[in-house]
Amino acid sequence: MAKNNFSSKEEVFFEEAVFDSFSSHKNLNHLELPVSKKAFALIAAAAILIAGVVFLRVLYLSSFMGGFYSLRSEANVGKEIYNPSNRGIIYDRYGEPLVENIPAFAVSLKIKDFSENSEAEKQALSDILEIPLLEIGNKISGQNIERSPSFILARDVDSEKIISLKALNLKGVEIIDDYKRQYIDGPAFSHVLGYTGMSDKSNEIIGKTGIELSYDDILKGTDGKTIVYRDAKGNIFDKKIVEEPKNGESITLTIDADLQNYFYNSLNQALINLGRNSAVGLAINPQNGEVLSLISLPSFDNNIFSRSRNNAEKNRILNSVYAPLFNKAISGAYTPASTIKPMVGLAALAEGLIDPKKQILSIGYIEIPNPYDSTKPSRFLDWKANGWVDLYSALARSSNVYFYEVGGGFEDQKGLGIDKLKEYWQKFGLGKKTGIDLPSEAEGFLPDPVQKEADKNDIWRIGDTYNVSIGQGDLLVTPIQLISQIAAIGNGGYFYKPHVLKDAASETLIDFSNLGNYIKEIKRGMGDAVSKHYGTANMLSSIPVGIGAKTGSSQVSNNLKTNAFFVGFMPLENPQIAILVLIENAKEGSLNAVPVAKDVLEWYYWNRIVNL
Repeated sequence: MAKNNFSSKEEVFFEEAVFDSFSSHKNLNHLELPVSKKAFALIAAAAILIAGVVFLRVLYLSSFMGGFYSLRSEANVGKEIYNPSNRGIIYDRYGEPLVENIPAFAVSLKIKDFSENSEAEKQALSDILEIPLLEIGNKISGQNIERSPSFILARDVDSEKIISLKALNLKGVEIIDDYKRQYIDGPAFSHVLGYTGMSDKSNEIIGKTGIELSYDDILKGTDGKTIVYRDAKGNIFDKKIVEEPKNGESITLTIDADLQNYFYNSLNQALINLGRNSAVGLAINPQNGEVLSLISLPSFDNNIFSRSRNNAEKNRILNSVYAPLFNKAISGAYTPASTIKPMVGLAALAEGLIDPKKQILSIGYIEIPNPYDSTKPSRFLDWKANGWVDLYSALARSSNVYFYEVGGGFEDQKGLGIDKLKEYWQKFGLGKKTGIDLPSEAEGFLPDPVQKEADKNDIWRIGDTYNVSIGQGDLLVTPIQLISQIAAIGNGGYFYKPHVLKDAASETLIDFSNLGNYIKEIKRGMGDAVSKHYGTANMLSSIPVGIGAKTGSSQVSNNLKTNAFFVGFMPLENPQIAILVLIENAKEGSLNAVPVAKDVLEWYYWNRIVNL
């Protein structure tokens, strides 16, 4: 009997049935293809790359950063304390210190530990230090905890606050020994020295203005670090010096401290007597460009800014309408008035437009016909009728008419014209920075016909040339440019780069000594300004040495105010000092500047030229 297959007890699996059905299909053999060799190569390459990156990172962390993370781990166990380095001392040319570092306290925060304090405890710290809690939070947020787990929150903290902080015994708050910058004669030297402050990016004290900023890399040191280990009760059981503090280098300036103080007091007293508040005093050595004295008034006490707080005093200075932080000596730009006349005369001699002895008549003014209305000529005034004047007496008397004609031309006298004037001003160093080693120097401004038309939509006229020929109009110079130019006339034509660092090499920026014969004529006229009875600086004739000088009265604020100028050098033939005195809004023009110049030059003669 035939066997019934459906009654068979053989076991049939689902997977076998399915795969048998698939295998019976001729077109499905491609489902069992081998994996590509390229895929294995890519996987192997990726694995090698990842392993290489991991290896290099481990090598970097262990070999190159091992010491760093070892210190970080120690710092996490103990407390990392900064040991501030002392900043270098600044001396005057004779070795007198102008600043000192005196002991003080600072407050350091270890960020991780400080975060464990309650909000009330944090607020207590804020109240004692008078630093808003939000400001503390911002300082913490700005720190790179991986690189530096602690930072200095406040410096120059007074002893009463330190006692209060210690009583709180806050976590992560450490009192450390520090120093503060003390300027010995703050207001007298503030625009030279500047001041220091905390860096916005680090724990360092850095220079913010003046010499402190210009030579910050030399003056600042490198702070040290110490890790303090404490037991569970907070008692110190070990210390490890990670890095010794390295003090900054000291520097010596060209500044004469005694002269600076004397000049400052004389100029300040003159302002008090006049009821004025703004002035500039400068003194340089014409033989090398060394700055002997630099004063800008009103001044300020730079000690206020070198301290960590004193916000009320800082705000008073910052908000003053007189801008005491503004260094007028190098950043101010002024119409130079008649102090520009020696340069105009020198340019005219060099161009062969005048002979030193040629005389020009000053009846107190010149008139230019008005092409539109003959009844209304343009009149350009002299400060008085000076009669017949040659180059020497024109400089000594400060005749405007003479320099109107030499600068712009009149009748048979050919003038330089604005283009030649500008060319020579540039030759003599105006219109560009001198490069003095103090921050924020201005360039001044040299007038130009094209520039005037572009800026004011107005053409250049002969009257504009007349005005700039006597230092009025749009011509602007900085005091440091002007005194450097006058010093160059005094020394025979060498415009030295002015500098305040004593070790800086003397550098000649401009050499117009080829005009030496003409310079002698200009110096003679400047000498007559002192030695002749009609000279505008005759008050200085009592000083027993030859002096070359030029005064100036600059009309500003629509002729409502007068800036008084004096520039000069001494001795006349081989000058050792050149000075500038500027009094803003003076009452009697240049007469207000001359007494200060006499006082300072007389002091310098007896204390430096004769007795030193």
